[in-house]
Amino acid sequence: MRIVETHPNASETTLLLNELSEELESITGNSGKSSFNENDVYVPRSLFVVAYSGADEPIGCGAIRPISEDIAEVKRVFARVKGRNVGTEVLNYLETQAKKMGYSTLWLETRLINKRAVIFYENRGYHRIPNYGKYENRAEAICFEKNLDE
Repeated sequence: MRIVETHPNASETTLLLNELSEELESITGNSGKSSFNENDVYVPRSLFVVAYSGADEPIGCGAIRPISEDIAEVKRVFARVKGRNVGTEVLNYLETQAKKMGYSTLWLETRLINKRAVIFYENRGYHRIPNYGKYENRAEAICFEKNLDE
């Protein structure tokens, strides 16, 4: 697997993001499209990546965007194929790059009903925090944090 830094409007990226939106819609009843603005990953200290299989097929994606000087938000992590560590590799790459960019902490939001995602992040060292930003007072949301210095 190789991970490539790219932009969210590339053809293979659009395909992955559409698949993610369909999957989220089936799990949560919401595609999550309104929670991702592609312009957020064109600003300094942001990043969008696509994971490719050995056969050069796009199999996953993810992004980070700045929230503050020290905190970046993880967005749109998706693995087309489950159980092959694609999501883990994408997340590891984002964490490594975030640290190189000077971030000390990553935040993210998912839906409580998305048990697979909740377990995924908990198993990778993320712990629950109070809902932040537009997720405050939204009972369906669950927010996580990971300190990159640990």
